[in-house]
Amino acid sequence: MLLNLNDGRVLLLCVVGWAAWSLLIGFVGYKLPLKHLEIDTWLTQPRPWGETRKWYEQVLRIKDWKDWLPEAGNFFPGGFQKTSIGGGNYALMSRFVAETRRAEYVHIAIWFFWLVTILWTSGWGVVLNLVVGTTFNLPCLWVQRYNRLRLQHLLLLKKTKKNYRLTDC
Repeated sequence: MLLNLNDGRVLLLCVVGWAAWSLLIGFVGYKLPLKHLEIDTWLTQPRPWGETRKWYEQVLRIKDWKDWLPEAGNFFPGGFQKTSIGGGNYALMSRFVAETRRAEYVHIAIWFFWLVTILWTSGWGVVLNLVVGTTFNLPCLWVQRYNRLRLQHLLLLKKTKKNYRLTDC
C-alpha cells in the first residue's frame, strides 16, 4: 500500500475508482474497430476443457439469470444493444458475435482494476476488491461467451441449412 488513507477515503477511492475505470475501459472498448472483433483470439475462443452451450445451461443455469444483468452496449452513441439476436438476420447476428468479443475484452480489463486498489488498500481490502471485481464481471463474461456459442451455432446452421430455426440454439 503506497497511500495511507483512513477507511472512509479508501472506500470512496474504491467506489469512484471502479466507476471511473469502468467508464474509461468501456469507452476504450467502444472505440475498438469492429475489424479487430471479427474472429476469436486465444482470449475469446472456447476453452479446451469443453466449453459448450450445454455446460453453461446445465452447470451455471445461465438461462435462469442472464436476463437480470444490465446491458450497456449502447451506453455510448452508436453502441450495439445486445438484447436481441436480430430476428435471424445473418449480418446482425454476425455483428452480435463480434460485440460479444468487445464486451468480453471490456469486462476482463475492468476486472483487473482490483490490482490497482493495492495502491491504497491492504489485506482484506484487496481481497474485497478482488471479490467485487469478480462478482460484477465474471457473470457478464459467462453471458458473452454463452451468447457467442449460441450465435455461432445458429450462424453455422444458417450457412449449412436453409430451414434452420432460431429455437435451434
